[in-house]
Amino acid sequence: MQGQEIDLKLEYNSQRPDLVIPEYGRNVHRMIEYCLTVEDREERNKVANATISVMGQLCPYLRDIEDFKHKLWDHLHIMSDFKLDVDSDYEKPTPEKFLEPPHRIEYPDKSFRYGHYGKYLEKMITKVADYEPGEDRDQFALVVANLMKKHYLTWNRDTVDDETILKQLTALSNGKVTLKEGETLTPTSELISRSRVLTAPKPQKSSKNYKRKKR
Repeated sequence: MQGQEIDLKLEYNSQRPDLVIPEYGRNVHRMIEYCLTVEDREERNKVANATISVMGQLCPYLRDIEDFKHKLWDHLHIMSDFKLDVDSDYEKPTPEKFLEPPHRIEYPDKSFRYGHYGKYLEKMITKVADYEPGEDRDQFALVVANLMKKHYLTWNRDTVDDETILKQLTALSNGKVTLKEGETLTPTSELISRSRVLTAPKPQKSSKNYKRKKR
């Protein structure tokens, strides 16, 4: 208005306090700051639950985490510096809980005789060896042998023969697993063609045909 001076003061993020969890943004942090000032417990609970709802919308990837709602409440307490006193379905965490170092994940130290087959295929071979002799065991052994051949072909499509696969099957099972006499593996050409069918992209309709149909 004429005759009045308006004092516009710009505020930069560098002048503001650091965000505890930046992924939620400054507005969520402000909502939590406001929640801390609400004296009425029932109203404070409503504000906290509304904040949790906004947090869930801002970070939808947390829905892929088991018990994601619990994770949101933990984040809420962390951003409030554990000062927020509200009711929830989860126990309020303590600062000490988050100071503990994460549990060490032990990596498997087992060395693989044939790395291109992988750990799970070797476990399948062990499972076949535990089967009682009979038709089920023979069928299972044939499936595993064909799977070995398929894995082998993903690494080397130039040189693979059934004799090599069967020798490695015998070696991995410590001589316990062999194919029934007269049993043969799926031909290489068939395994490769199956792989191509599974990975081939679906044909797309041309824009010209689409326009015609649309008319």
